[in-house]
Amino acid sequence: MRFVRLGAAGAERPFIRAGDGTLHELSGITPDVDGAFLAGDGPARAAAALAAGELPVADGTGWRTGPPIAAPGKIVCIGMNYRRHAEETGAAVPAEPVLFMKAPDVVSGPDDDVLIPRRSTSTDWEVELGVVIGRTARYLDDPGQALAHVAGYVLSNDVSEREFQIHRGGQWDKGKNCETFNPLGPVLVTADEIPDPQDLGLRTWVNGRKVQDSTTRDMVFTVAQIVHYLSQFMVLRPGDLINTGTPEGVALGHPEPKPYLREGDVVELEIDGLGRQRQRMRQA
Repeated sequence: MRFVRLGAAGAERPFIRAGDGTLHELSGITPDVDGAFLAGDGPARAAAALAAGELPVADGTGWRTGPPIAAPGKIVCIGMNYRRHAEETGAAVPAEPVLFMKAPDVVSGPDDDVLIPRRSTSTDWEVELGVVIGRTARYLDDPGQALAHVAGYVLSNDVSEREFQIHRGGQWDKGKNCETFNPLGPVLVTADEIPDPQDLGLRTWVNGRKVQDSTTRDMVFTVAQIVHYLSQFMVLRPGDLINTGTPEGVALGHPEPKPYLREGDVVELEIDGLGRQRQRMRQA
């Protein structure tokens, strides 16, 4: 099942996008696609209502596409989780997942403009597989339990300002939490439609030139390993988002002069089965 949220920023409404592209109203089931909906067996209730013909058909022509989940409780990100990305940046392949956080208020729609921060010299792109939690995960016994706690998957762009991240104090949060720095969507695809999250292609284009082209098979730590690992340090709750890392091909990994993003640049990203994003860069 594919959930979408359409409408002006802050006023999105929830819908199901059926396999034939038909849009169905979801407001009779839930006011939004959020943690409460996921925790309350919302996807199963929505599927039953759709099968029973109880969800009205809608026409979303011309509507803005918002992020497919509302207000994630937290965003946990994994750094250096692709072998070839670690190699291109000169970093060692980590022995344990590298963690950092993003604030939920940096999430934006998949086709919204991305704001290049003031005084930025090094804004970068990062296509990532996003994992949305559907059941509370706390001290899981082993990775074999982990995927049962995943509601679904989403395309995520972990936009990063590398000077802020690397050279302005030696910690990553300043380069990861600028406004609009996490375009998300267009759809939340339920886990049953993604039988193997370790077999998905990821691609990015900048101004029409392909810069990233990889697969989740290159992950150092699998989705199951990440969810299990995180549950040992924090409680993962329904609606939380995990960004699982980016493959090689980011601007940081290019030789000098590095092709960091400038105003007017267009970034397009896609993941197999999860749709496509398109953002224009705009100066903040």
